[in-house]
Amino acid sequence: MRPAVIATLVVCIVSDPASARNWTQFRFTDSHTGVNKFEKTLDPGNVPKLALDWQAQLGDIVDLSSPAVVGGVAYIASADGTLWAYPVKGCGRSLCDTPLWQSTNLAQIVDSPTIAGGVVYVGSQTAPDDNDGKLDAFAAAGCGQAVCAPIWQGLAGKESVLSSSPAVADGVVYIGTFEGKLFAFDAAGCGQAQCQPLWTGAAGGSIESTPTITKNFVFIGSDDGKLNAFKVGGCGGKALCKPKWTGDLGNPAFASTPAITDGVVYIGSAHALSAFDMHGCGAKSCAPIWQAVDENEFFNGSPAVSNGHVYIGWSTGLAAYAAGGCGQAQCDKEWILFGDGAQAAVLSSPTVANGVVYAGRNTGQVLAWAEGPCGDFVCHNIWSASFNEPIVSSSPAVVNGKLYIGSADQSVPENISGRLFVFGLRH
Repeated sequence: MRPAVIATLVVCIVSDPASARNWTQFRFTDSHTGVNKFEKTLDPGNVPKLALDWQAQLGDIVDLSSPAVVGGVAYIASADGTLWAYPVKGCGRSLCDTPLWQSTNLAQIVDSPTIAGGVVYVGSQTAPDDNDGKLDAFAAAGCGQAVCAPIWQGLAGKESVLSSSPAVADGVVYIGTFEGKLFAFDAAGCGQAQCQPLWTGAAGGSIESTPTITKNFVFIGSDDGKLNAFKVGGCGGKALCKPKWTGDLGNPAFASTPAITDGVVYIGSAHALSAFDMHGCGAKSCAPIWQAVDENEFFNGSPAVSNGHVYIGWSTGLAAYAAGGCGQAQCDKEWILFGDGAQAAVLSSPTVANGVVYAGRNTGQVLAWAEGPCGDFVCHNIWSASFNEPIVSSSPAVVNGKLYIGSADQSVPENISGRLFVFGLRH
């Protein structure tokens, strides 16, 4: 077990408040590439000086939920079904235990909050004996009390929301469920406490992937080994829609979320990274433009696409591939990003910002590498920090000179072990 990071450090970040950016959702942008092109404070030269600024006490462990940072507030969910809101400045102590507000108990949350139009959306299961999925909508500013109930809930079928985070576009919020359904709700609600979807999409397997939305399609992975492309507006007024086309992944998508850039959709599956033309192929079922396949290796999390390279989690690190492929149907990795020390799976999705790649690893660590090739096939991390909890499935949010990530602290009772860790530069 690795020791907890307990030092209290002062962060000194020089920035223009007018230039501050928001991290509104899982994977940062609507295209879900995991890239923050606006980060200017942290870079390969000073990242080795990152240190723990403060941490927030949550409920149970943070499992898969990744932080959102909007308007000076950091939002994250813990697996016991609570959404938390803390000020990004902390509380003046190393451990903050009083949030701005927290949600009522929603039994289980293992996805990430999304903020749009002053509303925080998150998916959940709503009661220990109720497996029905819900889309929960909260006022981002809270409710004037310490504990806030949803302002409305979307009814999302007979199974829980498992790691599929909400995505919002053009007044509609989308989310997937383990029942294998994609649900589309009016982002403004329906004027009642519980709302029915505008339309529902049916995939051929369970959904743990987060939807990614373009002008014409909603893309989402499913565990029958498909990339599903649904028409944005549904299917002509029908309540249940089939995908316009599907892409063959060859393996379950699990929690991998599609990333889209330059007309290409990238998505991981159990044993492959696949790239598809975002416009489809003119048929109902499409083959990838190219794939990276390894039956002996597990591909984990969602891909990040930056400066012509695709980064994705492996069993023991990250792998980098050429975003444009290799001119063949099957492509090999360009290099690997190796984390020094004990080895374990990288379930966290990588984040890229200002020349640095960040990811959590199930050795109780968050690590950073310099972006791009290093001159060798194996590139070593330039920084790491350790937690007193091995599971780090949360993905880093790197914004305004700080790194936010969720995990836990095993040295405290289980029901209050969850943590939001915030790192910054030493003064």
